[in-house]
Amino acid sequence: MAGPLISMRDINKYYAMGEEQAHILKDVNLSVASGEYLSILGPSGSGKSTLMNIIGCLDTPTSGSYLLNGEAVEELSQVELAGIRSREIGFVFQNSQLLPRLTAQKNVELPLIYAGVPPKERRNRAREMLNRVGLSDRMGHFPNQLSGGQQQRVAIARALVGNPSLLLADEPTGALDQKTGRQVMALFQELNAEGRTVVMITHDIHIASYARRVVHIIDGELTEGEAGPEGSDPHV
Repeated sequence: MAGPLISMRDINKYYAMGEEQAHILKDVNLSVASGEYLSILGPSGSGKSTLMNIIGCLDTPTSGSYLLNGEAVEELSQVELAGIRSREIGFVFQNSQLLPRLTAQKNVELPLIYAGVPPKERRNRAREMLNRVGLSDRMGHFPNQLSGGQQQRVAIARALVGNPSLLLADEPTGALDQKTGRQVMALFQELNAEGRTVVMITHDIHIASYARRVVHIIDGELTEGEAGPEGSDPHV
């Protein structure tokens, strides 16, 4: 039987603060199965960004073990971390971080360019993903010709185009109005229903409650929480 997609055991993270060590994450244990939709909910300063960085292989723990899709992450080099990010993780951030001089299609193609995918294949895959997020009629548009919600959909398409094991979203509706935010969250629910693993980082209890499972992080400690039934829309 396959193990969990994410398996974290006794994760600690310290940062030097002058002559002292700040203890940011404290014996964090977290398991996420393939196909889960998990929200990590916590206020500013709770350690959730540090935890996200470790889950996303942007940083490594001071101690503890982290297996991502069966691969031990905690002792990887920076080059190896970049490789596992490219293979396993699609990132969606609060701001879409699209390149302004590239069309929606070219923005989605970017990860495939870095991965060495041939031009015809990456064009086809980018078009497929933009169609999936409802932007088949916006492929040639530049970011400044798109609404905030459309820009975030392009960012989601870009995160998905490499077929990652994990979709990792950090406050993905933070720059959107409430209606547009609901539309983006509905898209995450659809993607999860198709079998995508989603981990959402947020300070907003309403956004967290879209997930099927919620964990809370406070002062660097993780505890289980509750979600709506089957990740129901909390705004309906």
